[in-house]
Amino acid sequence: MKRYDLITPEGTRDLLFEDCLSRRDVEKKLVNIFESFGYSEVVTPGMEFYDVFSGNSRGFRQESLYKLTDSQGRLIVMRPDSTIPIARLVATRLKEAKHPLRLFYNQSIFENNALLKGRSDEIVQAGIELIGGTSLKRADYEVMCMAIQSLQTFDEDNFRFEIGHIGYFKELVSKLGVDKRTAEEVRLLISAKNFPALNDLLDGIADNQITRTLKQLPSMFGGVEVFDRASELYTNEKIDGILLNLQEVYNRISSLGCEGKILVDFGIVSHTDYYTGTVFKGYISGVGQSVLKGGRYDKLIGEFGKDANAVGFGISVDAIANFISKKGCSPKHKNPDVIVYGIKGKVVEAIAYAQKLAAQGLIVENSLFDTYEETEIYAKEKNIPKIIVVDDEIKEVCCDE
Repeated sequence: MKRYDLITPEGTRDLLFEDCLSRRDVEKKLVNIFESFGYSEVVTPGMEFYDVFSGNSRGFRQESLYKLTDSQGRLIVMRPDSTIPIARLVATRLKEAKHPLRLFYNQSIFENNALLKGRSDEIVQAGIELIGGTSLKRADYEVMCMAIQSLQTFDEDNFRFEIGHIGYFKELVSKLGVDKRTAEEVRLLISAKNFPALNDLLDGIADNQITRTLKQLPSMFGGVEVFDRASELYTNEKIDGILLNLQEVYNRISSLGCEGKILVDFGIVSHTDYYTGTVFKGYISGVGQSVLKGGRYDKLIGEFGKDANAVGFGISVDAIANFISKKGCSPKHKNPDVIVYGIKGKVVEAIAYAQKLAAQGLIVENSLFDTYEETEIYAKEKNIPKIIVVDDEIKEVCCDE
């Protein structure tokens, strides 16, 4: 007997009926937002060469990737991220395109979360990438405002938007004087807000202003007061500029009627190394992890051979759809308006008539029963209000008759 032919792999699941409707509803609303602001859709392959994700700022952990080989023995991975393939696309197929480029995507990403039970390994993600433009600040504001609009669409009263700047963390780590592996371990512990392990690791490195500041990074979270705290812990000319820029972003975004929903978090240290500036995350009520992530990345496209600044975000369609389902706000499956039954010899004509009704906007079922009596029983069980009988003439029958 086969062991695995009746179940799905770890981290995956089947979607039925209302789950599918919820996902499609979320996708439709997000796509409407993106298209209404001039973004055009692109789709990248579900499989990419491993090299695409192994550049200087693209260091995905091998154990987190789904890997396979092609017919020539070359290493292939299931797409773990959408921004990197789009960067490849911009630097190759779109290298002659006029900037700014406004692109959006709606596709699955794959990540091996074998050690994290309950996490999905296949996630449908939608997002935007704004490539180029002479004003980085204008581009940042556009993308962040669209991120907030996306969150508001699904949880207007309780969404939360957190901003940070990856430069603050990178500047501190550069002064720490450790190898890349240790720096990555520090980043992982800060991202996980694992204070005990972070303190132990940094205690083993040194006891100075840098390590003391890094220890505080996971707790540097809140409102405008966080900026004063950050400058008190450690500052230099570069960090002063980062804090000044981020505070301006915070004030401007907060002034758009989002007071209390915009927060500062210097503990946003994304697992992707390609971010170079402002970073942000988005949350909705009842979901324990961020549903939206994004930021500025100005060097990634250059790694594929064409320099271009860029900023973007991705939002988990599945997380939003699950949120909608739990609230009981999922779109409801529409019952058929009519079932069409063709008597013997009129089966094809009945299907043609059903197609005609469907073209008029009705939801139509074609009867697969040989007798009218069976069709009537089925219609009553499915709460289909009307039967149309196709014979030499068309006859309508209400099921309660």
